[in-house]
Amino acid sequence: AGSKLREVFDKINNLLSGKPVQTEGQTVSVTQHPQGLEFVCYKLAEKFVKHGEGEVSFHHDSAFPIAVVLSGIWELHPRVGDIFLAHLHKKCPYSVPFYPARKEGTSMEEYQRMLGYEVHDSKVEEQDHFLKRMSGMIRLYAAIIQLRWPYGNRQGAHPHGLSFGWRWLAQMLNLEPLADVTAMLLLDFLEVCGNALMKQYGIQFWKTMFFIQKSYIPRIEAVTSSGQMGCLSRLKNFVQKCLRAEEIPLPKGILTPSFWRT
Repeated sequence: AGSKLREVFDKINNLLSGKPVQTEGQTVSVTQHPQGLEFVCYKLAEKFVKHGEGEVSFHHDSAFPIAVVLSGIWELHPRVGDIFLAHLHKKCPYSVPFYPARKEGTSMEEYQRMLGYEVHDSKVEEQDHFLKRMSGMIRLYAAIIQLRWPYGNRQGAHPHGLSFGWRWLAQMLNLEPLADVTAMLLLDFLEVCGNALMKQYGIQFWKTMFFIQKSYIPRIEAVTSSGQMGCLSRLKNFVQKCLRAEEIPLPKGILTPSFWRT
């Protein structure tokens, strides 16, 4: 509910503003310790990324309420946004976007961690689980860049707005595609903020969609084995449908004005 989200936002904002906040039966304030504010900014940013790889990866719609709170906090407390990006880029290098190359002397285990895989006791997480987490984080990122907290003063620009999404898309299409990962990330990103990018960039956006269909999808196909075609087929269908309809559908779960009356 919109009212519940406002409560959450106010509590986080009050904590970061140095006001005393009630939690689990006690009153806390960042002023209680010289590094209190820095610690809270760090843990909060980390928590938002964890929501992406956990909550959002299982419930895609949850990207929007989480993103709108973070967007508003980022506007008022830029430090949280900076640390959020640092956590996000470390956990999901594809959000840069960047495909780390294996350097000489780097162990396979270390390299898999650099690629975003979770490695415990030399056991690497399964590909499906890995892809799900990356998907959740990209969806959260794609939601953040298009949303603003509706109760802010809106004087300045969005602290990390759609121009960053446009840049991400352009950089992504300049990278050599990876099997599995590239198709999934492009589909997630376009499903969540394709509509907003279409409205903002118009004809330039459609040129990019046409480039994806004609040039980039064949390049993804070239590196994809027959057993990894699922995501690529979905990306193909999505791009084809959008080009045919000359419209990108609104993402599922987007927060409508009526949501804030709940």
